[in-house]
Amino acid sequence: MSSLSRPNADGSEVSGMGSIPEPIKEASATFTGFGVSPHPELPQGQMDSLLSIISSQRERFRSRNQELEAENRSMQQTMQALQGELDSLRADNIKLFEKIKFLQSYPGRAGGSDDTVMRYSSQYEERLDPFASFGKKERQRRYLSLSPWDKATLSLGRVILSNKMARTIAFFYTLFLHCLVFLVLYKTAWSESIGRDCTAFCAKQYADHLHRFHKNDQNL
Repeated sequence: MSSLSRPNADGSEVSGMGSIPEPIKEASATFTGFGVSPHPELPQGQMDSLLSIISSQRERFRSRNQELEAENRSMQQTMQALQGELDSLRADNIKLFEKIKFLQSYPGRAGGSDDTVMRYSSQYEERLDPFASFGKKERQRRYLSLSPWDKATLSLGRVILSNKMARTIAFFYTLFLHCLVFLVLYKTAWSESIGRDCTAFCAKQYADHLHRFHKNDQNL
């Protein structure tokens, strides 16, 4: 079987094995039974076998990548479900603590002082804090009284301040706008200055011409 050179991906022919990766060289060495010489020529059958091996490995990696992506999505859904259950359990525990406080208000009921009770006691007190609830109501009332463009500005400011990437983009965008305005103003001032200088120079040249060549002309 005559040796055939296989073209590259861009259509140019390959002279020798200089551009063949090392894994293909090692695989070709296993087929031929000796080390790869600087300029070997492989038969077409062996080259097809190498391509089939590489294609099968690529398909296995692709399938494994799809499996990992599916597992990642499943884990994210599980984490979201667990977070929802955790929030629900926290709310239920606060309600139970409220019932415990109600039962402890009766005479002869001793209150517990373990860590669990103390933790939910702080959360319960925060929920019942009149100043915190009043502050939330006031902020909500002031937000509803704003105009639509004020609401849009406030929402945009919150988004920019809460995200590092948004803050970076806003900083460079503002810097770019300032530089652009500065360059435009500088170009406008420079153009006007050049225009005034040209006008003054032309007027001076015209006056010198009249004074030199038409000094005694009464019509001028």
